[in-house]
Amino acid sequence: MPEPASANAAQRDYWNTVAGPRWVGLEGVVERRVQAVNDLLLRSCGAQPGEQALEIGCGTGAFTVPLAEVVGARGKVVGADISTAMLAGAQRRLAAAGLRNVQLVETDAQTHKFEPGAFDLIASRFGVMFFADPAAAFANLINATRPGGRLAFACWGRLDENEHWLLPSRIALRHLGPPQPTPPRSPGPMAFADPDYVREFLSAAGFAGIAIERAHPDMVLAGAEEEAGHALVIGPTARLIDEKQPDSATRENIRAEIAQALAAAAASGPIRLPSTVLLVTARRPG
Repeated sequence: MPEPASANAAQRDYWNTVAGPRWVGLEGVVERRVQAVNDLLLRSCGAQPGEQALEIGCGTGAFTVPLAEVVGARGKVVGADISTAMLAGAQRRLAAAGLRNVQLVETDAQTHKFEPGAFDLIASRFGVMFFADPAAAFANLINATRPGGRLAFACWGRLDENEHWLLPSRIALRHLGPPQPTPPRSPGPMAFADPDYVREFLSAAGFAGIAIERAHPDMVLAGAEEEAGHALVIGPTARLIDEKQPDSATRENIRAEIAQALAAAAASGPIRLPSTVLLVTARRPG
């Protein structure tokens, strides 16, 4: 059952009423696009058979499954997420995979009282950038990690380093203008794009041995028309459209221009656009 209160109430609302249902409705297209990041994060986190792992922002379980397979039957994964819709998708994915070593928890990981010192590993693939107070969130999470335990997560680099978002965003901006100003480092996909900021709040939370690797996996997209429709549903372009509420003709013009631009990128084969991902690792001292 969901918890009655949340330090991230706005994010709980957004991921339960807007983003979560939309994500699930895309039937795995986002998960397929970022499949390469699963492999990168598995390498970074160094999960081992028999370990106890906590996954933050497990979403529909696309990283939960390979993580649970690595820790095996003697290990366990607790998948935490704030979205009912996303967790329902995760439950279906886990059932299809036949995995019995995963427990899903609907909760706000910034404040949830996980069992102290219970986990060898805390991991997240694009699930930690939405905390209202990252220092408080990771101070809470370090308590759930055993002394010497590990933290590993993947987060996005800047918008201008991620062409799969930048290309449709530029087109939408031409039609709609810029979004309303928001406070620096507001919760969102690129909130952790500055490595110095990440080191700052992780150090404040008590983590040591902080290392940040920049990786550049290609995002392999679906067809141009399909991806243009997706851009209006999820991601930075969708957020701008939700804010500006353009009429149907303007929305269609944006979609058509995105499709045209992506079709040009697909002229020589599958649409492959460069990205930048930060792979962050740290440990609890002791």
